[in-house]
Amino acid sequence: MEWINELLWGEGIGHSILLLSLVIAVGIQLGKIKVFGISLGITLVLFVGILLGHFGFSINPAVVHFFKEFGLILFVYSVGMQVGPGFFSSFKKGGMTLNGLACGIVFLGVVTTLAIHFITDIPMPTMVGILSGAVTNTPGLGAAQQAFTDMTGTSDETIALGYAVAYPLGVVGIILSMLFVRYIFHISFEKETEQLEAENDVHNSEATPISLVVKNPALFGRKVMELGAFLEHRQYVISRIWRKKSNKVEIVTGSTILEEDDKIFVITTEHDAETIKTFVGQEIEMDRKQWIPAESEFVSRRILVTKPELTGSRLGDLQLRRLHGINVTRVNRAGVELVATQGLQLQVGDRVTVVGSELAVDKVSMILGNSMKRLNEPNLIPIFIGIALGIILGSIPFSIPGIPQPIKLGLAGGPLVVSILLSRFGYRYKLVTYTTQSANLMLREIGITMFLACVGLSAGEEFVDTIVNKGGFAWIGYGFIITMLPLLIIGLVGRHFFKLNYYTLMGLLAGSTTDPPALAYANATAGNDAPAVGYATVYPLTMFLRVLTAQLMILFFY
Repeated sequence: MEWINELLWGEGIGHSILLLSLVIAVGIQLGKIKVFGISLGITLVLFVGILLGHFGFSINPAVVHFFKEFGLILFVYSVGMQVGPGFFSSFKKGGMTLNGLACGIVFLGVVTTLAIHFITDIPMPTMVGILSGAVTNTPGLGAAQQAFTDMTGTSDETIALGYAVAYPLGVVGIILSMLFVRYIFHISFEKETEQLEAENDVHNSEATPISLVVKNPALFGRKVMELGAFLEHRQYVISRIWRKKSNKVEIVTGSTILEEDDKIFVITTEHDAETIKTFVGQEIEMDRKQWIPAESEFVSRRILVTKPELTGSRLGDLQLRRLHGINVTRVNRAGVELVATQGLQLQVGDRVTVVGSELAVDKVSMILGNSMKRLNEPNLIPIFIGIALGIILGSIPFSIPGIPQPIKLGLAGGPLVVSILLSRFGYRYKLVTYTTQSANLMLREIGITMFLACVGLSAGEEFVDTIVNKGGFAWIGYGFIITMLPLLIIGLVGRHFFKLNYYTLMGLLAGSTTDPPALAYANATAGNDAPAVGYATVYPLTMFLRVLTAQLMILFFY
């Protein structure tokens, strides 16, 4: 029976993988259990690891360190790939307000943590662990551990212990803060829903179809291509024209001549729609089906861009209208409808709306790819190039006056920054960064569960002793203060001064703590996607700040 003993208590590769697999599988299964409608999800992997670590199960330190760091890299990189496309657009319009308030929550949390540190003399690494647990931010935990190791050459298990003891009440505290704001302002869900519907005009950059009658004498007898001189810097595509003389629909080309009382079908943005209407003439109500009559040879079809060589190509460079007599009216990218302007750069995964004859549309389909099978194939080269670049960036020391140790983005911050940049701008350099949502989720979940399992197994031996003999119960209380105080202050400010819709405010509070269980509660409460939109708006910047501030607190105050 020596082999069983070696498998359970040895230090071989088989033992390491078996133990990690058991911790992850049991933790995920326990994480599905809900108490009062709330579950801790994959965070239970951490506590299963702590439990087994307490009873003497362990992995070779070098092996557990590798699994922990590689899991963290996979997690933060996949998070960056997910949030990157919307990271910069999240600062537009109302996103500036939401991100400003989210920054307030992050910095109030840091100030509260520093205040507790100076009052209680709890070491800063421990306080950063408590902070990361209080705001349920695992990458912050990883960044703090990495910064401490780079600075001292050793590890500090109290970082993980502080995270573990503060996490459960962190989840509860976020939801309690939502309930507190609701009762303070006597919020009515019916009124919030009505307000949300009234404000449902926020996506100014999304494609908007309008039907117009040509009434401007300055346009009579002019070619469509000449409109660019009058409507410079406006986003629009004239897709079809209904001739008054022949009473027939035609595909519009650059040489199409406009006549009085012709009807045109235009795709533009809400921001530019009013200008287009004023310039062209009168808006009319026409169903989209009327633009493609039953007897017409025109078809409208959505085509997937799946050829890697098209990544970064400008739509105008393909000359689809001139060569094939079709119109591209809209491009759907990550669920957002964009106007198909000539300068729009394509990415793999875009869904292009094409109008024309069936033969021409089929030809364009072949040019763009339109192969779901190809889209499902993973693009591994950009992922590993990005990870390599992220590690290089994370390893570069930045010297700041007054700090004895140079600052590094580390194995958490470096890959996060690079993945955000590549997912947003990679197509300009012919890098196909598209991954399916399921592939991204798989990569992310494997990474975070590996990380949590390793952290739990490493910290388990001292966990009970910390709670009983080293002030662990006080850590729980401090964590709860760090959770509640910033959320309540910003929640009250956001509602009272900025008049935020309650559903959006719930998303803001959940996103500023990067907490999926709180988002799940908010979505179930709201019954609409407003919390998810608020969460997604602040999540990228908040995640970046959580990782950065965790390191800076170690470097400045340890």
